[in-house]
Amino acid sequence: MNLQRIEDEALHLPKEERAQLIQRLVLSLESPSEEEMKSDWLLEARRRAEELDNGSVQAVLGDDVMRKARALIK
Repeated sequence: MNLQRIEDEALHLPKEERAQLIQRLVLSLESPSEEEMKSDWLLEARRRAEELDNGSVQAVLGDDVMRKARALIK
């Protein structure tokens, strides 16, 4: 399918669907690179470690998290 045909078909979509398509296309252009994602996750891991170290959050056992999650979806 070529670009012209895709454009023609997209223009025949209802307004809401065209808006959704636009949003998905824009988001696909804004996706971070793999290096940016690694950097972002490293920063997040450091932030969470600092919260644990300074006592502003409490660690929760993985088994407890899974038990609560399973209870929520039942």
